[in-house]
Amino acid sequence: MQRALLDWFAVNQRPLPWRTEYHPWHVLVAEIMGQQTQLDRVAARLPVFLDRFPSPTALAAASEEEVLKAWEGLGYYARARNLQAAAQALTAQYGGEIPQDLDAVRALPGVGRYTAGAVLSQAFNLPVPIVDANVARLFARLFDLDEPIASRETQAFLWETAAAIIPPGHARDFNQALMELGALVCGKNPRCSACPLTGHCEAHRLNIVEERPVPTQAKAIIPLEVATGVLVHRGRIFIQKRLPHGAWGGLWEFPGGRIEPEETPHQAVVRELLEETGYPVAVTDKIALVRHGYTTYKVALHCFACRLEIDPAAEDIPAPQLTAAQDARWVTLRDLAHYAFPAGHRKLIDLMERDLRFA
Repeated sequence: MQRALLDWFAVNQRPLPWRTEYHPWHVLVAEIMGQQTQLDRVAARLPVFLDRFPSPTALAAASEEEVLKAWEGLGYYARARNLQAAAQALTAQYGGEIPQDLDAVRALPGVGRYTAGAVLSQAFNLPVPIVDANVARLFARLFDLDEPIASRETQAFLWETAAAIIPPGHARDFNQALMELGALVCGKNPRCSACPLTGHCEAHRLNIVEERPVPTQAKAIIPLEVATGVLVHRGRIFIQKRLPHGAWGGLWEFPGGRIEPEETPHQAVVRELLEETGYPVAVTDKIALVRHGYTTYKVALHCFACRLEIDPAAEDIPAPQLTAAQDARWVTLRDLAHYAFPAGHRKLIDLMERDLRFA
């Protein structure tokens, strides 16, 4: 089985940017970036990110604003903050190098069991196991696992087996081959005719490939109705920077929040702007309804253009009274490109850039 898999990988591996040299820093960034992000997007974004931050030392020295902007569009921004924290730890403790020690790598912020194994086996060819979703699905079929993958017993079996079957001296290629086969051939819709391991697969022998892995109960998707306001005054747009904690901590946004029961989106945006900024506003127009999905949420974002309800003759804009943000600015539409926003708000900005009302 080992030889069949390695031979298959030698011919079928995808040309990914971190596979040219297996530079440890490149592998670590790719693996952090690949958490919750599709591989093709990682392959496209990784060279740009590494050009800006070619080493742990470079990333450690950057501002959080620079890092979040470079990460924009990849989502799950806690990964970017963890990666910078890891770079700072590597710079302070290891001179900007990645240590060849499992416990040391696992101690880095944002690095778990899988990521540590992926980095050590790919960058240094060390015999450290990896189990991602692709490997788990592959093993569930190869070994006919009749319990859900998430169960404690199954997880123990997966990791023990992944460690036991690494061929000496071939950890780098073998671990990647497992993931590659799971991704390209043994996927949710398996292509058994193209698989080099059908002769070793118990689920294939029993003709139950479609029944493995045993599914776990899916998490319910929670619908959210949210209103947000693009507050415009004298050609400038109000944006605020979210508090440091939370999924989008440190990102910029347009003020807004959840629509309360028995409240219209129009009423919600007026209330939210007053609560978050202290500004009394009036809605001038509805811009769009932006829909965006997250892991457990499906958000309907009602977007409104708003104006300040203040004396038009007043020369100065009153300072905002921020209750849900750490900073705020008045910027031009063009300036918005220089700030990192959550994906839903970036979609709104894309619409605004094509909207003559904001020209």
